[in-house]
Amino acid sequence: MTEKTTKKAEKLAVIKTGGKQYLVQEGDILKIEKLSEDSIKDGKVTFEDVLMIADGDKVELGKPTVSGKTVSAEVVEEGRNKKISVIHYKSKSRYFKRNGHRQPFHKVKITKIA
Repeated sequence: MTEKTTKKAEKLAVIKTGGKQYLVQEGDILKIEKLSEDSIKDGKVTFEDVLMIADGDKVELGKPTVSGKTVSAEVVEEGRNKKISVIHYKSKSRYFKRNGHRQPFHKVKITKIA
């Protein structure tokens, strides 16, 4: 007879920020779109757009968000990504433009799912 090892149920959540959705759990480090200065207080940020929370076998789905639930995180790093070259070109008309873009980001560490 084989033994079943039971893994401790982890708390998962799906949050929405910057027009994207992220599956997170406590301790995760995410690289997300830059947040506004109003949303960051003392190096901490709270995500209120929680779309789903799973705690073991219990799953709560939002319509569209789960009311009363939040995900807390602390800002680890703030920076800009690598440069992306943007080239516009039209043949036979001598039109050529080259631009660059560096997208700002925040790295956050998920501290609490409540």
